[in-house]
Amino acid sequence: MGIYEELRERGLIAQVTDEKEIRELINGGGARFYIGFDPTADSLHVGHFMALCLMKRLQLAGNKPVVLIGGGTGYVGDPSGRTDLRSVLTPEIIEHNCACFKKQMERFIQFGEGKAIMVNNAEWLLKLNYIELLREVGACFTVNNMLRAECYKQRMEKGLSFLEFNYMIMQSYDFYHLHQAYGCNMQFGGDDQWSNMLGGTELIRKKTGKDAYAMTITLLLNSEGKKMGKTAKGAVWLDENKTSPYDFYQYWRNVDDADVMKCIKMLTFIPMEEIREMDKWDASRINEKKEILAFELTKLVHGEEKAQNAMAQAKAAFGGSAENLPQKDVKVETATIIPVLVAAGICASNGEARRLIQQGGVTLNESKVTDINAPVKNGDVVHKGKKVHVKINLL
Repeated sequence: MGIYEELRERGLIAQVTDEKEIRELINGGGARFYIGFDPTADSLHVGHFMALCLMKRLQLAGNKPVVLIGGGTGYVGDPSGRTDLRSVLTPEIIEHNCACFKKQMERFIQFGEGKAIMVNNAEWLLKLNYIELLREVGACFTVNNMLRAECYKQRMEKGLSFLEFNYMIMQSYDFYHLHQAYGCNMQFGGDDQWSNMLGGTELIRKKTGKDAYAMTITLLLNSEGKKMGKTAKGAVWLDENKTSPYDFYQYWRNVDDADVMKCIKMLTFIPMEEIREMDKWDASRINEKKEILAFELTKLVHGEEKAQNAMAQAKAAFGGSAENLPQKDVKVETATIIPVLVAAGICASNGEARRLIQQGGVTLNESKVTDINAPVKNGDVVHKGKKVHVKINLL
């Protein structure tokens, strides 16, 4: 089985422009492909995770990744998948976020001579002359076709700014520039990027007479239809200072039953032969599958030692030793449950803590908390629902 066929079996491929040519390029190690990442935060999140895993798979198969950091497109913001205008970032924030992305990506992708390269589209986009761009690139696009693009249609009711309307042209120009400067012949992205990617392949064809290819990967959704990586608290980050290895592990440990095998296929590097066998397991082994998924992905992002620790902490939360649980140093004037919940960061406010207790969502050690003034002792374990478990160290 070639890498293209494996991507198909793992359920990663959503759409391709020229399947025969793409299959031959990828299977033969001849793809010099790029994926773009706009620096809208100072950490990548698990919404980027599938793209990073895809780049790693393709690089292991002999293909050459071009990692594009959107230092230039970050000034505009991609309207795809958005119902509102993105915040406009300052140059200093964009530069800082780009540096954070690079550091995190080096854990997944091998950079260096003959390997992957990283480029920043600020290098060419910020130097463009507006009139030159209109004449040389804008003339290759029709407004009618652009307005038919799904990424724009969904914004028309609430209003699409002219700033965002230019994003497709900028992304298309990225592909053209990378094709000319680095021999890039393929672009990958989420399936919400399809219209922008087609714009790039068409621009290259019109400007050079050559073919370039595009392939979108299936965005991983949970059964409620939310994008991967979104929780009640926000995004799940790859930076352990924003999402701890334990919380990262727990995110995957609590994936919906219906999505477990899909996540294992799409995101882990477990060989397909083993995955096919797991697919045959009895439904009673669903928790075993979830533990495998959570461990493999935590190991990939944070390393094996931290993955082992996170797994031990998770087991401790459900009947094991409290010594393995995440611990919080807490300093409060009165060691009762509400101030402890707030000081430990388990609840954002006294009001939230009170409501959570009244709704039956807090357990202290093995007992459900019903008294909002319940005392907390050093070494007690506080449970918030089924997912948050913290050992309290009173200072």
